[in-house]
Formats: sequence, C-alpha cells, structure tokens
Amino acid sequence: MKRLVRIGAMCLAVLAGTVSFAGTASAVDFSCTGLRFVFFPGGPEGDQFASIVYNGAKLAAQQTGCQVDYVWSDWNPQKMVQQFSEAIARKPTGISIMGHPGEQALAPLVDQARKAGIIVTDANVDLPNIEAKYNAAGFGYAGALQYSAGAGLGKAAIGACGLKSGDEVLVWGLLGQAGRGQRTKGIKDVLEQAKIKVDYLEISDAVNKDSAQGITVFTSFAAAHPRLKAVVTDHGVLTATIPAMMRAAGKAPGVICGAGFDLSAATAQAIKDGTIAIVADQQPFLQGYLPIVSMYLTAKFGFSGLHVDTGAAFVTKANIDLVAPLAKESIR
Repeated sequence: MKRLVRIGAMCLAVLAGTVSFAGTASAVDFSCTGLRFVFFPGGPEGDQFASIVYNGAKLAAQQTGCQVDYVWSDWNPQKMVQQFSEAIARKPTGISIMGHPGEQALAPLVDQARKAGIIVTDANVDLPNIEAKYNAAGFGYAGALQYSAGAGLGKAAIGACGLKSGDEVLVWGLLGQAGRGQRTKGIKDVLEQAKIKVDYLEISDAVNKDSAQGITVFTSFAAAHPRLKAVVTDHGVLTATIPAMMRAAGKAPGVICGAGFDLSAATAQAIKDGTIAIVADQQPFLQGYLPIVSMYLTAKFGFSGLHVDTGAAFVTKANIDLVAPLAKESIR
C-alpha cells in the first residue's frame, strides 16, 4: 500500500505543481480548495467490493486534497436514484454515480445536475449515451464494459471449467437491472451459444445486500440439480461466498466449478483451494480512484471526462500468487 501511495503521489505531484513546467507551474493554482465532490462506492459500508472502490477514492481524495462525501447505496438501483437526487440538491462541485439504474432512470437527473453546473461522472456500469452527450463537460467512465465483460467471463469459464455442450450451469445474475444486467446477459448468451444448458437465478435484493443469504438458496438449488457442473456468479461478493455455498451443499472443491467476478481475500484463497476456477478482475480500486481525479481535472482545468475500461484481466490459479497480497490489502 505504501508503494502505491508513493507512485500515486509522484503522479499527483505534477498536478500539484511540485514539478516545474518551463517556469510556468508556479503561476497555476493546482489546489482543490473550495471543491466538493459526492462519491457513490455502490454497496453497503463494509461490503468487500465497495470497500475497494472506497479505498481508491480515498487515496485520490488524499492526493488531490479534494473534499469528498461518500454515499452508500446497498447495490440498490432505486436507492441510487433517490440518493443521486438528494446529492444534486446539496449543490456539490461534482458527483460520481454508479450506473446500475440504467440510462432511462439516470438521464433526467444528469440533465438536472448539468443545468445546475454540477459535474457528473460514472463508474462500474457504463452509460454510453449519457457519456456521449456530456463527455466534454466531464462525464467519464471507470469500469468494465458490461456486455463484453460478461461475454468474456462466459467464454473464459467454458475453458477453465472444462464445459461442453449439454452441461448444466447455474448463472446467478442481475438481468432485471437495466444497465447492470447487460453483464449477466453477456455470460448467458455465450454459454447458450455453446449449447450449454443454462439455469438462471436472479439475485434478490436480500442476497444483493448480504451474500450470506444466498447460501441456503444455492444449497437447495444444488440438491435439486445433481448434474450441475458449474456456477457463474455475476456479483463480486456473491463470488466470494462460493466456498461457503459449496461447504453447505457438501461439495468438495472443484466438484462444481466456480466462476465469477472480482477479487477479495476470500476469493483469492478459494482460487488457490480450487473452489473457484476463474474470476474476471475489473479492478474496483480504479473505479474509485479515477472518478475523483477526473472530476478534479474537469473542475480545475476543463478537461473532458476520463474513460477507462478497468476490466481487462482474468485471475486463475496460474497467476493468483501475484495479486493475492494486494487482495488482502483491499487494493485488488
């Protein structure tokens, strides 16, 4: 963590004016004085994934010196919409939202914020039409591209789990959420195109908020589907619960292949143990860090919003040792 802080501090030193630019930097105000941002980490406070997002945002706030207020949403799209409306009423300099409610629900609020002169940017679930409309005004995106991320995991899970035509797989996802559901759709489409039998379960609000609630759901499902070959979870914290699910169902590691999204200390250990074969790492730390930096750059210098696809890596037993220490520190 100290090394990450040092690297980030070196990068932010340029923005802070501690590095000379042909004698002109001393005339530029690089401070964040007077700027106030509202940031949505996404889940409940203490949530494994949301905590990593929060850690990234906290580091960026520390390095820029910007004041940031954090709003926790329990991964609930309706709550996110309400909280976004409330954040606009507080008239901050900028707001970093998560796109789970989808463009239809969020577009009117983004319009309202922009009319009030508030910078808006996005993380975790992309909002391409809104981004195209307001990118020049600071609307960027830090996260994986939903459908392609799901399709990528679906394809990778086929290989990692040794799946073939006719095998039965549980996809546990969020098709019911307009924007966020595209990732689940990508997983499901790829598996079905490979002639794999997909059983689908929607992640309930209760499981979305507390993944431990999914253990009994899975135990019952596995008992009713004795030919189940794999489970693919489209939810980082639910992925981390796969080992507990397997123990409760009386399944030894690897009997039912596990796959999903996002790293945590628990997920890293499950990969080492063979309970989880593969996860897609969408690097949530960057989904916290980059929006703060993006809003800072827009507010201070009028830069357009940063767009970064953070979901480029897969983690398996072959490379887990490289990232497990960072997962333990809630950085990866």
